[in-house]
Amino acid sequence: MSPKPSQPSLTERRKAATQLDIARAAAALFAERGPDGTTAEDIARRAGVALRTFYRYFRSKQDAVGPLLSGGAERWRALLEAAEPGEALAGVLERAVTEALRMPDAHAAEQLGWTRGLLRAAREDPALRAVWYRVNQDSEERLLPVLTRLAGEGADPLEVRLAAAAATDAVRVALEAWAETDAPASGPGSPADLAVHCLHQLMGGMRLFRG
Repeated sequence: MSPKPSQPSLTERRKAATQLDIARAAAALFAERGPDGTTAEDIARRAGVALRTFYRYFRSKQDAVGPLLSGGAERWRALLEAAEPGEALAGVLERAVTEALRMPDAHAAEQLGWTRGLLRAAREDPALRAVWYRVNQDSEERLLPVLTRLAGEGADPLEVRLAAAAATDAVRVALEAWAETDAPASGPGSPADLAVHCLHQLMGGMRLFRG
């Protein structure tokens, strides 16, 4: 049995909560005014924090939405971390991505709504696109040791690395494609539906995915 990840401290939880409050304020203002019409001062004011607190956590107004964009990847990684080696990687990945992107409650629905709005805004804002790409790069790097454990001893490190990249891109492309449409957040055409399709297309030829 793999050891459970250590729980964050109270200080870490408070820091994460403050960052999320700032991220939500930034996303709301971007939706109202667009990134160009929003300043860091506006975001800090909306979030109810001092400007110095904003800059303690984020370098720019676009950086502030990072916690919202990374939320789904964190849920997906947590589900994979809870899995045990030995099962076919294909099934583990599909179940995890479906669970992470489905809408079990209002919070998940809100998360997907923020993501859709931010990805649409990113089409016209290079700095916001850069944040999205950085979030995905970070997700890929964090996913690699998780997949290495699940693939088990003897797995080709290059194949595992390729699997981490392909899995991350499958989710990224699915969310981007969904954000361009008015498709629902569940059912056909939803992020979970598209992500599973992308997984099959990108990883179907890999030995690790064939299990």
